Amino acid sequence: MTHPKRLEAAQRLADSAPPGALRVVMDPDPAGKPSVLRTALSAWSAIEDGATHQLVVQDDMILSETFFERARLAIEEMPDAALALFALWDSRNGAAVRFGAMAGARWVSAVNEYFPCVAIILPRQVATGFVAYGRNRLDAWPDDILMYRYLRDNGIPAYVSVPSLAEHEDHGSISGNAFRGPRRSVCFLPGDVPGREGAQLSGLKVLPFFKHGVAQCAVRHDGPGPSRWLHMDCEQYLEGIGVRSERLQPAIVQMAEAVPLSAAKGTWLTAFTMGFTQRREAHRCAGPDGGAAPDAAVLAEALATVGPGGISHAHTEDRIAELRDELARITRAGIEAGREAAARPRPAKPPRPAGSRRIAVLGSATPLGEHLLRGLADRGHRVTALASAPRDPAPDRTAEPAYDAVLDLTGLHGGERDGGARVTLRHPARATAAAGIRTLDVGDVYGPGCARDSRIGRLVWAALRSQPLVIEESAGEVLRPLHVSDLADALSAMARTPPPEGAVPATALADGAPCTVAEMAAAVRKAVRPVPVVGGAPPAAVPRSPAGPPPRDCRAPTDLVYGLHTYAQWLAYEGIRLASDV
Repeated sequence: MTHPKRLEAAQRLADSAPPGALRVVMDPDPAGKPSVLRTALSAWSAIEDGATHQLVVQDDMILSETFFERARLAIEEMPDAALALFALWDSRNGAAVRFGAMAGARWVSAVNEYFPCVAIILPRQVATGFVAYGRNRLDAWPDDILMYRYLRDNGIPAYVSVPSLAEHEDHGSISGNAFRGPRRSVCFLPGDVPGREGAQLSGLKVLPFFKHGVAQCAVRHDGPGPSRWLHMDCEQYLEGIGVRSERLQPAIVQMAEAVPLSAAKGTWLTAFTMGFTQRREAHRCAGPDGGAAPDAAVLAEALATVGPGGISHAHTEDRIAELRDELARITRAGIEAGREAAARPRPAKPPRPAGSRRIAVLGSATPLGEHLLRGLADRGHRVTALASAPRDPAPDRTAEPAYDAVLDLTGLHGGERDGGARVTLRHPARATAAAGIRTLDVGDVYGPGCARDSRIGRLVWAALRSQPLVIEESAGEVLRPLHVSDLADALSAMARTPPPEGAVPATALADGAPCTVAEMAAAVRKAVRPVPVVGGAPPAAVPRSPAGPPPRDCRAPTDLVYGLHTYAQWLAYEGIRLASDV
């Protein structure tokens, strides 16, 4: 599939394939707004009579020497499945591919992310169904996110190849993806030997990946209802299971010569979490071909791209190539350290950290509530979700309250949409009810779990769909952004420290770094996609007060651009399930 501007590249790709294997399909409206989905639907519609499957490849791909042989064997092994033949080096599916390489797998089940569509095979009936599905959503989402949703909603098995059978060749992006930096495969070996296509890895629960310079982690939440994923960073995940990774960081990180310290730390932390998870979860391949040892060349290449993928948003291809070998050494050290940490005997019930509190939480049965519940538990607290408020001991009794703190999140239900959300934190041990209650003004909460119809959410949602950011209010109107992780930090710190006796005024948690709507729009364009901004009266000067230090025991506030990135990821992969108009 191609555009007239890249017809020559597409024809070269078609000519490199076996005779008749590939045909060029052109964008049906090349003068219109750039749309990968529009061209993809034409490609999926072009399936030949009698064909059982359709292969679609974008024009900027390089195919492996054994591409068609492996594709044919995979179709024979998994005739009803969607098969992605490429995964990006900084993606969640890329993280799954790395675990596949570590386990000796040839295919891994696709995870909660877009489904890679740059080189993909669909069974005929699935391709036909996607054409009908996509035609009703031409102006909705990118083709890869729609594909993920379509496959998931229809129960179609989906797998990603290990290693990738195609590599991305950067020649500029017609669809506007060039701002992301180099986009390479998690693991591409041109001469990969076909065979063992039945060796499959599925059921992954923890996905560490290095993206935007941060060691991140997607964790499957198997609570009531459909399976869903929580988004956090690797440090929080490890702390929640009792592992203090900074104490284990080796000298190789501090002594990195060419690699910036932040890149070295992020690479090592991601790799440590990978090694720890693989050992702890005991990943095993399914199928008759699942007992083979990992392929050394595949594994080496998959691990060598952890660091480069994580810094690709900020560095050129040449600079990444200079750092690749040192980043690979750091990755290998992190993998081994993680495995060693997981192999150490661990107490059946890890000791609670100092300051751990028994916290009852009301109003947690929402995506945001789930993230906050997990955040408080990962910070060492014993957290219980309640449907109704617990009763305090009668005044004439000496019984100890069942909880040290009661957190009421019901004020977040809808309040985050206009920046007026409040939560209350009550300490039952106080002599009077009024003395033990704190009201917390949380400002404009954003991040994983937050609704898309808040003042920040509307901007992020539009950018995800490549639509202009429409500013309905004055561009100078002030927002008080507070990331979900920072809210969990503040709640944790306040639960540890009861308020003084007497009435306590409302505490504003989000006053440290206010910004205008115009500034927020600029941050969204940087974090998500550089779409146009429409409307909004010219901003006036905003009075600034110096940001005070975070509450005691809190980490530094989340960087706004990174925080918006985490919000966008959650909306695209999890929040989309809650939208009725997609």
